Amino acid sequence: MSESQLNVLAVIGSLHRTSASQAIVRLAATQLEAAGVRVDVLDFANEPLPLFNPDTAYAAPGYPALKARVEAADVILIGTPDYHGSLSSATKNFLDHFWREFAGKLFVSLVASYEKGLTVTDQLRTVARQCYAWSLPYGVSFVEGQDFKNGEIINAAFQARFDMCLRDTRVYGQLLSAQRRADLAATDPCFLAKLRA
Repeated sequence: MSESQLNVLAVIGSLHRTSASQAIVRLAATQLEAAGVRVDVLDFANEPLPLFNPDTAYAAPGYPALKARVEAADVILIGTPDYHGSLSSATKNFLDHFWREFAGKLFVSLVASYEKGLTVTDQLRTVARQCYAWSLPYGVSFVEGQDFKNGEIINAAFQARFDMCLRDTRVYGQLLSAQRRADLAATDPCFLAKLRA
């Protein structure tokens, strides 16, 4: 793996084994890998993450390995269902476990929603901003059965938006990760200076 290869952590924010969120994240992962991106899929249905408790989370047996995966990522791609206008509890639980590890990285959201997923996308942007991360200036939402069915995109307009999202993930992910590495290695003042070794 070359040092400049983009690393994406693709987070499945649904515990439902046949969820559209799970299927769309896996489709995104497959297409990103075909474009030369290294993708690590994090599926909480197969890798349960205990409910965040600041008293115990950082000493939990699986936490160091998960933290290493988050730290290795240049991009955090999150697929989540829209539950009552909010992100899923599995997604929020994951986000609660980290903050410094997200700084300077790109957040990308894919939201399964019958309501355009706007509030969910805004919530993910808020988390990114609070953790000094970047986010794409738009979100991608889809309606199961209308845009996406049986693991395949069935709507041309959604296909175009999905393709744009994956392209922007690669392009802006690469730009931001290169600048993040440069800022961490530099000595001049910037918002990542607090993370320098």
